[in-house]
Amino acid sequence: MIKKLHNPQDVFTAINEMYVRGAPLIGVCAAYGIYLASIKSKSFEDLTKIASYLKTARPTAVNLEWAVDRIMNKIAEDFSSAQKIALEEASKIESESILECRSIGEYGLKIIEEAYKRNPDRPVQILTHCNAGWLACVDYGTATAPMYLAHDAGIPIHVWVDETRPRNQGARITAFELGEHGIPHTVIVDNLGGLLMQQKKVDLVIVGSDRTARNGDVANKIGTYLKALAAYDNDVPFYVALPLSTFDLSLDNGAQIPIEERNQEEVDMVQGLLNGKIEKVRISPIASPSLNLGFDITPAKFVTGLITNLGVCGAKEEEILKLFEIK
Repeated sequence: MIKKLHNPQDVFTAINEMYVRGAPLIGVCAAYGIYLASIKSKSFEDLTKIASYLKTARPTAVNLEWAVDRIMNKIAEDFSSAQKIALEEASKIESESILECRSIGEYGLKIIEEAYKRNPDRPVQILTHCNAGWLACVDYGTATAPMYLAHDAGIPIHVWVDETRPRNQGARITAFELGEHGIPHTVIVDNLGGLLMQQKKVDLVIVGSDRTARNGDVANKIGTYLKALAAYDNDVPFYVALPLSTFDLSLDNGAQIPIEERNQEEVDMVQGLLNGKIEKVRISPIASPSLNLGFDITPAKFVTGLITNLGVCGAKEEEILKLFEIK
């Protein structure tokens, strides 16, 4: 199903209801939302109100705020050219996202190559959580970009795909993307990853990020922290793939990252294909309350490295800040 977005209200709904999701794509969508808003805004003040409104669509993914502020700062210099500026800047953000994800893939490819050299007699076993693929990032993805490039380079890989409750982005989206690219993969329940690591069936973990603090603490889809703990306990390298726009240098640590609480219906209901139609089924008692926190924080000490569009660095403030000096 295709949804057409005609105005900033449509964009807000698309982001809030997760028609689009993934930090980079949320940023791109919000950027075009500012363009749509600029068409009818009669003053910078009017546009600022809409910008503030868009930024409330989802609180955790920092790319939303980053993209909106980037365009608004440009428009502030020349409101008379607001439409032209907004469209050009939104297009730039879109193009940059593709290039950044490609670069993340190239840097991550080296990590997969090294893993293959250590065990050249079998595929590299990679575990990922949630969806940080091309449907979340315009193209390539963040966490999946190294996988695509490794597969295209002829390196045999196999991906363990966490289902990612409650919305099952892994089972529904990541598995679809990998399958379309011809990459061998297996969908697993969220709690199987730890056992697979104990059984030495995981060589490395690669996940995405919705916001990363200046000290290297990572906010990502709920359940990521538990994967990091299991990886740490089993000496499995745990990598986070993200563009520089997903860092939030204004936050000292992950405790300051806002955690989105979503509708409990996402926990109570499960959605799937039944007789050719997408249907919802309730899986919990009607009288039982549910808690639906969308993200958790993985402390930097559990992160082996951050795969960015400018290279791989440690999850440490001094190394992260060096990347921004390069930029």
